[in-house]
Amino acid sequence: MPELRRMRPVLGTYVEVAAGGASAEAGMYAAFASLHDSHARWSFHEPDSELSQLNRQPGVELGLSRGSLRLLRLARAMTLASEGLFNCTVGGALVRRGLLPDHGAAPWLDTGVAEDLQLTHTTACLRRPVRITLDGIAKGYAVDLAVQALRRSGVVSGWVNAGGDLRVFGDAELPVHRREAHGGLAPLGRVRACALASSQTAAPTAAFPGFIVGASTNTACVFSVMARSAWRADALTKVAAAAPPEERAARVARLGGH
Repeated sequence: MPELRRMRPVLGTYVEVAAGGASAEAGMYAAFASLHDSHARWSFHEPDSELSQLNRQPGVELGLSRGSLRLLRLARAMTLASEGLFNCTVGGALVRRGLLPDHGAAPWLDTGVAEDLQLTHTTACLRRPVRITLDGIAKGYAVDLAVQALRRSGVVSGWVNAGGDLRVFGDAELPVHRREAHGGLAPLGRVRACALASSQTAAPTAAFPGFIVGASTNTACVFSVMARSAWRADALTKVAAAAPPEERAARVARLGGH
């Protein structure tokens, strides 16, 4: 098992990083630096984040960092591939519900389509006044980047757990439980060399502050998805929640999850 474990508040939750070996301390520093950078770039709550700058200026072509453009491409591609079950353009609907902050640039559309986000190798532009939210994918992507930072530092095994969006790598093994909508814990077994994410449907509560636009059920349910990368597992929990029940497993599988 990893020898060093640290937990810090970042990404709007508590993130635990575990690492083993001689490079554990350096890897820990690099991982948390990566997580704080991710929060600064992609948080909807931060008025000066690159995401907020994009949302405030529809019709304006903005130069963004390579990491931001990569994440936006993933979000746009998943919106297209899932036929809108995952939708990165629903920020306006969440602002109108009071679940995300309003940083100006009103009026806006509640939802849009993937084509409203136009990307080049160096720039991003909103074709219409939609508000992009990366909350359904960015935390998982930040976990993947933190794992990359650990590996670049020489850490060969460990995990990053961002409030339930987690990835385990190397020979590390992690027993996991899922907190259900009623408050109980359900054992999910042990996780090794993969990523796992969970999301809840129905009205947000203090324990489960998230909300999934377009969920196929009004019942409080928690969906968990396993995938090779945390960004994909994160995004596919929204696909699982929004898909018709009889198509849920097949749709998630076609997009690389379980």
